[in-house]
Amino acid sequence: MIIVGMAGAHAKAACALVRNGHLAAAVEEQKLSRQKQVGGLPEHSLAFCLKQAKVQPQDVDFVALVRPVAGTLDARLHLELRQRFPNSQLVVVDHHMAHAAAAYYLSPFDDAAVLTLDRAGDLRCGALWQAKGTEIGLRRELYFPDSLGHLYGRVTQLLGFTPGSDEHKVQWLSAAGDNRFVDVFSSILSAQQWPRLDRSYFDGDRIGHGGFSARFYTELGLADGETPPPDLHAHIAAGVQRATEQAVIRIAGKGERLCLGGGLGLNALLVEALERCGNWREVYVQPAAGNAGSAIGAAAFAWHHSCRESGRIRLDHLFLGPEFSPEEIKQVLENCKLRFRYLLTTDELIEAAVAELNAHKIVAWMHGPMEFGPRALGNRSLLASPLDAYSTENLNAFIKHREGFRKFAASVPVELAAEYFDVGANARFLATVGRVRPAHRERFASAILSADIVRVHTVAEKDNPLYWRLLHAAGKSTGLPVLYNTSFNLFSDPLVCTPRDAVRSFYSSGVDSMFVGHFGLHK
Repeated sequence: MIIVGMAGAHAKAACALVRNGHLAAAVEEQKLSRQKQVGGLPEHSLAFCLKQAKVQPQDVDFVALVRPVAGTLDARLHLELRQRFPNSQLVVVDHHMAHAAAAYYLSPFDDAAVLTLDRAGDLRCGALWQAKGTEIGLRRELYFPDSLGHLYGRVTQLLGFTPGSDEHKVQWLSAAGDNRFVDVFSSILSAQQWPRLDRSYFDGDRIGHGGFSARFYTELGLADGETPPPDLHAHIAAGVQRATEQAVIRIAGKGERLCLGGGLGLNALLVEALERCGNWREVYVQPAAGNAGSAIGAAAFAWHHSCRESGRIRLDHLFLGPEFSPEEIKQVLENCKLRFRYLLTTDELIEAAVAELNAHKIVAWMHGPMEFGPRALGNRSLLASPLDAYSTENLNAFIKHREGFRKFAASVPVELAAEYFDVGANARFLATVGRVRPAHRERFASAILSADIVRVHTVAEKDNPLYWRLLHAAGKSTGLPVLYNTSFNLFSDPLVCTPRDAVRSFYSSGVDSMFVGHFGLHK
């Protein structure tokens, strides 16, 4: 049984393929095309998924498509898909149902409450569901414009960032702010269990800067329309972040198990707030919680509801994208006329990488299949040693060219994580944040967001055996089995996918060394 799931034809498009209940492939269109998706089917990611699963179009049984789709595409879509996949049935999945399916069906739970929250999807911007077995039942909906994501986007614009793209910057900026503006944003959201945005804080005639009204500026202590000074940015970010966390905790309620999906599920500080609030015994967040991840949700929905299968699709890992053979890597390096060293064994590869890291070099690490979702999990990563006092400064200022408040994740073997950090199960996919143990706060000071909060990535041998071995080798060499990890990409480009992408980024940056498969390159 072969199911193709597609999502985000209007934005952040992606494709996933399920074969006989196994998630065989998944990739975002932008990572392959290296261009913003502006409409149409995700052609590159669709072609990859079929090739990766060794499937021909005529073999596909179901095509599961997430709404909304691009308007001009909608009318002819069914005919186009029927022609392309002649033996398939079309399954159209509501936007938030796809988010709910991605969150619950791939979770470890047999029953759970499911909360989906995003900016807006088919008018709906939130929903609470109850799931058991293979059934997901709707309990309550939240409709635009009473959208937490929309308010967050307004603040993103107010602070000079790009709404719909840079909300993660506001999240990390918020960690340095205090609570002085939390009450302002709580008033906007209202204290009800389900938010109803107070429209008096907005001015529909104002374009840009979030479209806030005179009342909003007054309550922030600013002149009407005044650009917030830089010394208030972190406090404004903290206001919307913490008010959002409080609102989501109210919406979710209490119970045993909670699954979180939708774009707000990408907010790691929000996930930790749910984990620590005490209302839920277990919290699971879909690690690719946004629109791209709903492609997996659509395929899972079709598996259970169209195929009538009860067995769950397992999310064993997120390494679901393209990978490249030594011959393919070597061809790129030789075509670029680059000098490289081929490391014959895995031990030799790891030894060479650890030597570079111990010399306080920044290392690009590209191995195996590319990650699905927005986070680098050790296959397309830039790595640095926490023992280098200047590692985060070098990564931010001279390589990533990004704001200093955006800290890096600390990757650690899962079996050793508790010695250094207090963190939950969602750290497996970098979907939450943790707390540094008091004895190690000075050592990880450069990665701490505020107080003791740090991004933690726990690595299991079964998830990523090569990266796990690298972490243990670093620990054996230095006594610290932790590496700083950030995504291997530059200038807001997507995560590098191909060896050519890696070469371009390596030689356009201050990265010192690069290991692509068993090929080592140095500057």
